[in-house]
Amino acid sequence: MLKRKLSRGDFFIIISNLIPIYGVWFLGWNAVDVFIVYALETLLIGGITVLKMLITTLFKKKDVWYNKGTSSNVSGFFFIFFFILHFGLFAAVQTAIFSGSAKINPPGSGMLHFFFHFYEYINGDVAIMLAGFGVSYLAWNFIPFLLRQEYKTAPMMLLMFQPYGRIFIQQFTVILGSMFLSFGLGSGFILVFALAKTFFEVMVNFQGVLDKSMQDLQKKDQSESNKF
Repeated sequence: MLKRKLSRGDFFIIISNLIPIYGVWFLGWNAVDVFIVYALETLLIGGITVLKMLITTLFKKKDVWYNKGTSSNVSGFFFIFFFILHFGLFAAVQTAIFSGSAKINPPGSGMLHFFFHFYEYINGDVAIMLAGFGVSYLAWNFIPFLLRQEYKTAPMMLLMFQPYGRIFIQQFTVILGSMFLSFGLGSGFILVFALAKTFFEVMVNFQGVLDKSMQDLQKKDQSESNKF
């Protein structure tokens, strides 16, 4: 499901993805740092999602949890806890494969060193790129969420699954990119990776797919309730 036109927020995503290309090609930034930023971007999105869910929980207290054809009202903190565990597992696997393939872990450290010590990899160039992504996600996602007061009506389950479409794209980019880095090909292929990542993030209507899935869940739940 592709978008027919770009939103204002999409341009923030495009600009933030162009920063690494410009840095590697014209400022001499290390291609490894770019893929480190892509890996950290996963943690950044997860943090913003937790913040959105926390704000929604403070307003709504509880929401509907759908599970195998049944539904029940549970605390918003349950959604947050479940998301941190589930999303954290995704991030841990992604960063473990990336750091192992790119050979950036210190000698003798474990597979999850990057995941638990990500702050050690943030240098000046990484900070600039990460700040660009941070600003873009705040402008594209978080600030509109507050201004439109979506925390009053947005289903917690929808908020919980919003990041996953882009995370799959990032995982593919980071893991495949780390393999290129191991052969010293990162700088030459950074343009290909960045453009492909940008296309899928901007043009694929992840939100539309999620909205339809959520509507189907609600209709199914309503149909089951009507039987009784």
